[in-house]
Amino acid sequence: MTATTTAPPQTPPSPPTPQAPRRGPRRGTGAGGWTAVAVLGLILLTAVFGPWLAPYDPTGIVGPPSQPPSAAHWGGTDATGMDVFSRTVAGTRIDVLIAVTSAVLATAFGIAVGLAVGMNEARRGPVGVLARAGSRFLDLLEAVPVVIIGLVVVSFFGTNALTMIIALAVILMPIQARLTRSEVLRVRGDAYLDAARQAGQHELRVIVRHVLPNSVRPALLNASVILGISIVLTAALGFLGVGLPPPTPEWGSMIARGAGDAAVGKWWSAAFPAVALCVTVATASVLTRRFAVLRTT
Repeated sequence: MTATTTAPPQTPPSPPTPQAPRRGPRRGTGAGGWTAVAVLGLILLTAVFGPWLAPYDPTGIVGPPSQPPSAAHWGGTDATGMDVFSRTVAGTRIDVLIAVTSAVLATAFGIAVGLAVGMNEARRGPVGVLARAGSRFLDLLEAVPVVIIGLVVVSFFGTNALTMIIALAVILMPIQARLTRSEVLRVRGDAYLDAARQAGQHELRVIVRHVLPNSVRPALLNASVILGISIVLTAALGFLGVGLPPPTPEWGSMIARGAGDAAVGKWWSAAFPAVALCVTVATASVLTRRFAVLRTT
């Protein structure tokens, strides 16, 4: 007699629990982004209308030296009797003008150099040798400390706004050039470029119409970083004493002159330009992060 076993009934599988869809990156600039845009607009307005907003002459002695902040002098006076608030407001135009101009030049020349190097680096002959030499020269410039390059340029050409702009553009150009070069190396082998060449388009037209628009975006997004770095370097050169000559209102030289006073408790002559510098650089940093978020959406 054979025993038969009955298989237990199988329960049907339970339906999968619905999951909430994954949310992608948040679109829009957000509250922090709009705040940074508002602060940036205020900084630009101060840079444009600063000389008219300053209550006193930023280069003249307007009161007793080393006076603390008061109703008459909102930022106090420095060791020579000049109004700290007026000099900080007037210095916004100088620092922002130098930083914006140097950032624009560094980005423009960096894109041009990166495009030329990236498109010709794999070629044979003198053009390819020059392109590869240019790539190694960019590596060399990035290996040298930026302050050293600025000191060398300023020592050769003197201390004025033009030489400051040239020095900062030379310092910051390799960053933008390498970003553009990397994108060009990625784009130059795509099939649509070969199709454009087979259609009879000139090489220069292919570069301008196809390679450049698809390679320039990282450098443009990085321009706000370049702006923040140029503001810091402008102040650093002024702090080291190789910036614009006194009594020009410039944040770095004001911080350097007020550092000694801050050591004995007279903090205001260095605090106001330092706060202005920090707010400007922080605004550029916030905008950089917001642009990076928008790029991923």
